Amino acid sequence: MISRTDDAVTTRVEQVDPASLPEGDVTVAVDHSSLNYKDALAITRGAPVVRRFPMVPGIDLAGRVIESEDPLYRAGDRVLATGWGLGETHWGGLSRMARLSGRWLLPQPAGLSSRQVMGIGTAGFTAMLCIMSLEEGGLTPASGPVIVTGSGGGVGGMAIMLLAQLGYQVTAVTGRPQLHAYLTRLGASEIVPREALAPTGRPLEKIRWAGGIDVVGGDTLATMCASIQYGGTVAACGLAESMVLPLTVAPFILRNVRLQGVDSVMCPRPRRMAAWARLARDIDHTLLESMLHDAPLADAITIAPRILAGHVRGRTVISMA
Repeated sequence: MISRTDDAVTTRVEQVDPASLPEGDVTVAVDHSSLNYKDALAITRGAPVVRRFPMVPGIDLAGRVIESEDPLYRAGDRVLATGWGLGETHWGGLSRMARLSGRWLLPQPAGLSSRQVMGIGTAGFTAMLCIMSLEEGGLTPASGPVIVTGSGGGVGGMAIMLLAQLGYQVTAVTGRPQLHAYLTRLGASEIVPREALAPTGRPLEKIRWAGGIDVVGGDTLATMCASIQYGGTVAACGLAESMVLPLTVAPFILRNVRLQGVDSVMCPRPRRMAAWARLARDIDHTLLESMLHDAPLADAITIAPRILAGHVRGRTVISMA
């Protein structure tokens, strides 16, 4: 529970009466949740991620329906939810029980457990939305290499794994040399340091990649756009470096580059269903397992600052057992 007083934000694990759960037409017994970068920001800093206090964080959840007034779901159904303001404006998934709108829920894909679904979570879902955007821009494995930033994090790692599974040549960007073996195992064929995307001041860079997935924004995204081949696409889904994008129009009007924004929070249900169907089909269960770290609910508070400091790779799955 994240609470705010006049001079401080506090986060602690506490017991609450189920009657205090927020309004919703479906009640879920949560089996697993996960810790994303946004969750770590909420737990350690509160605002601006948390917009209403007190707040139960957690933008992801998976579990079993207990009660439902929504005709799509019945008691016992296995469901998942990501985004839709969970952990921001509506109590989220870092809890043993959640009450929420049925329209935010999806059936758990066949062949994936609750733990695996949360291992994928918003990170894998966002990565798949990015890949779908690249494909819609015309990208195929024959187009050339694809660059992925934030490789040590959840979205970046998932994107590398999924792209490699689909036959793409992947360039991973990381500032942590100790992750090279891990990234190679996920499927990266080339690993470059963050400095490879440092700004040069030139409106166009040497062409290096057919497409890209960026989670950091700022100068990194600007240099990436300036380095994409004619007709290529960049999918942007994060701002870990900066919200500011210091680039010219040159990549767009001289190389026909497309910059596609990707949002996983308010993504419409049909596209969510399509992305999760792809994830269930394309995910490599062995590689997914290599990305996962399991932790109990009580450890979420101490893990959060380590995620922000870049000391956690892959995905952290929170068990409610």
